[in-house]
Amino acid sequence: MKLGVMAALFGGMKLDDALDYCAKVGLDAIELPLGPYPGDPWKLAGITRDKVRLAGLKKKLAARGLEVSAIAAHGNPVHPHKRIALAHHRMHRQAVLLAAELGGVVVNFSGCPGGAAGDQTPNFITAPWPEEFLAASRYQWDKVLIPYWKKESQFAARCGVKIAFEAHPNFTVHNPEDIVRLRDSAGKNLGANLDPSHFFWQGIDPVEAARYLGANRCIFHVHAKDTAIDPRNSRTFGNLDIKSYGDIQHRSWVFRTVGYGHGEEFWKPFVSMLRAYGYDGVLSIEHEDALMSLNEGFEKAVAYLKGILIRQQAGKAWWF
Repeated sequence: MKLGVMAALFGGMKLDDALDYCAKVGLDAIELPLGPYPGDPWKLAGITRDKVRLAGLKKKLAARGLEVSAIAAHGNPVHPHKRIALAHHRMHRQAVLLAAELGGVVVNFSGCPGGAAGDQTPNFITAPWPEEFLAASRYQWDKVLIPYWKKESQFAARCGVKIAFEAHPNFTVHNPEDIVRLRDSAGKNLGANLDPSHFFWQGIDPVEAARYLGANRCIFHVHAKDTAIDPRNSRTFGNLDIKSYGDIQHRSWVFRTVGYGHGEEFWKPFVSMLRAYGYDGVLSIEHEDALMSLNEGFEKAVAYLKGILIRQQAGKAWWF
């Protein structure tokens, strides 16, 4: 396994400085942002049409010994507002074209449609009753998500690229079952960006999620980010929490840097389960810890994961 970073974290830096920093702390890989929500700080959209710039980017990466683990294009290309959907769709396509040159994986959200044709606002459905919500869910899957992602899976396949969905609240695909459901319905080029932080608050065991997704052969990328559950707030108010991420004292859960939500009792079994099901790719650090600075949270995650990763191939079982 290798260690990387979701580099939208360094969007305030010049590209050369960000790459130097990644090399300095000993990373193997970088996940480049090119998308609506992580932004496009280094103007990578359209770079595949500029062969000189593209060659220069490849040279910068090679000079620092960094591979590209993925292109991050997190957005909502099925947004019910057509202008937003089109803008996010175009960014996704640009990410696929860049991934074909650099990394082979695009990380995105499934998106969230409206509840019916003509809606202008996404509708995140959490229960099947009253029955109009079940009807809305069927519309989202059968009329929007499956047709859209079937076409995008085919486009990605022609480019030699895989699409890795990050299961995330407020997007229709938000759990392991939904990832496999969309994959089975729309194409084998669709799979998972396994981010354990989004499973903890739902009560999903990320180790078991890794087993399930691994058994379905669809772990294409992995994010390393932690979540801390506040036991009092969680028991009192539940975990469907829409308070600001900065309202740490009152939220039921918050994102933390690796090791500050869960310790080795989680991270070692998680990494081991990934290895057991054949994932030998990058753990890409994502830092969204409101209690730490960018540098401290990121560097603590790097130091912690260096002691957790399994880097060498397994040896022969000599003991039997």
